[in-house]
Amino acid sequence: MEGNSNIKIGITHGDINGIGYEVILKILDDNRILELCTPVIYGSAKIAAFYRKALGMQPQQLHQIKDVSEARDGAVNIINVVGEDCKVEPGQSTKEAGAAAFAALEKAVMDVSAGKLDAIVTAPINKDNIQSELFTFPGHTEYLETSVGGKALMVLFNRNMRVALVTTHLPISKIAENITSERIVEKLKIFKDSLRSDFAIVHPRIAVLALNPHAGENGLLGTEEQEVIIPAIKAASEQGVSCYGPYAADGFFGSGQFKHFDGILAMYHDQGLAPFKTMAMDSGVNFTAGLPIVRTSPDHGTGYDIAGQGKASEQSMREALYAAIDIARNRARHNEMTANPLRRQYFDKSKDNVVLDLSKE
Repeated sequence: MEGNSNIKIGITHGDINGIGYEVILKILDDNRILELCTPVIYGSAKIAAFYRKALGMQPQQLHQIKDVSEARDGAVNIINVVGEDCKVEPGQSTKEAGAAAFAALEKAVMDVSAGKLDAIVTAPINKDNIQSELFTFPGHTEYLETSVGGKALMVLFNRNMRVALVTTHLPISKIAENITSERIVEKLKIFKDSLRSDFAIVHPRIAVLALNPHAGENGLLGTEEQEVIIPAIKAASEQGVSCYGPYAADGFFGSGQFKHFDGILAMYHDQGLAPFKTMAMDSGVNFTAGLPIVRTSPDHGTGYDIAGQGKASEQSMREALYAAIDIARNRARHNEMTANPLRRQYFDKSKDNVVLDLSKE
């Protein structure tokens, strides 16, 4: 993947009443982006124009296309996925906005699955108003896993840390019952493979967080560490994963111990993401590992309270776009290097210079 003509990034507009269009338009106003990739917005040229005017931004020429094959290098391309009469109400949660968000997501996922795009970057959705007969998932991660296959692993990262989750969008009351040794081992293996192929870390070291306060205090504050997490760490280690723990989450982040690991596996959503977003809100990226496609997104929500006011920071969206480009390149490079491993050849000492090829046995 050398040159921008080979890197096509699909960008879904997310909830049209949130800050999605603002952060998308802001990053694509920087012409240097067009030197790195060919962006294709899945959205609406009319809605984009509405937000440019509302935000006081200078007009921008969008290259309207019907298929990714028509995308022009050096231009901001857009595929219209909603009708001209789609109503925009900044700051409001509406079913129409949810339907528009799903239309963009569905089309972009279809194109990236078909190999027409190298990666997709998704603007935030409202997990409630997007619900329909076609979308019955807690969020992007679960929808993508069902749509494209693979085993999804939610990873949030910036330049300082990478945090993955064993459980994602679950009520607190259901977390403990969903923490199993098998699930932890599965997530650790996916995380290790992603750190190698997507982040180019040859021998990743992964920290595993405890579930209970103080890592359970030898069973005084809970037995999940002794009965579930420690056996999982041992099992994963035997399968080639360099993983350590379990670490009590408060001390692990508070002491800066996270700096010594390439990845961190948290047991549940807020355990990992509350400290991460505290330290990395503007620079954080959400990446869905374990899938045959590359998908990133900013680590913030729809921002209804500031929608249409020009107050939204585009930094996380910019980092998500950069990350999509980097991960797509890293994965392509890794796949190329591992596609045809060298055949195992041995010399038979009983014969002169005879090579035995054992790769076919």
